[in-house]
Amino acid sequence: MSTRHPGFLGKVLMKASPVATYSAFVSEGGARLRRAFVAAYGPEVGAEATSDALAYGWEHWDRISLMENPAGYLYRVGQSKARRYRRRHVRLPSVESVAQPWVEPGLPAALERLSERQRQAILLCHGYGWTLAEVGELLDIGPSTVQRHIDRGMAKLRSKLGVEDE
Repeated sequence: MSTRHPGFLGKVLMKASPVATYSAFVSEGGARLRRAFVAAYGPEVGAEATSDALAYGWEHWDRISLMENPAGYLYRVGQSKARRYRRRHVRLPSVESVAQPWVEPGLPAALERLSERQRQAILLCHGYGWTLAEVGELLDIGPSTVQRHIDRGMAKLRSKLGVEDE
């Protein structure tokens, strides 16, 4: 990530105090980072990675606020921090039979079997309604690559769950 040119946040809030700019960043991007980490690592490790990334962001905000993509940079920081929390498999919560809206009971186990990128792309786009561009920006990949991860992941999910292509 380049620090030579201030990103959008850096340009808009350059004259504001660091506390105000960081608070604005966290209120706008903190929940999005958490969703991305939970999609990648599950709820427990995802929460820890989010906390670590945001703590690092606060400590280095003077430099990070000038970057073009502070959320993308902190996503990479959180990925590195998550390595110490990672377990062998991502454990997504099981679905209770009375949960609303209805969810295929085998879906959490099928999602766990996807690659990290496939799971992230599917959960962020289909679960949280992110655009391909938003996911690509956070993961530092192109929208077409995000679409490929979705296509391959959905094919694996359909196969695992015994669902026919529409």
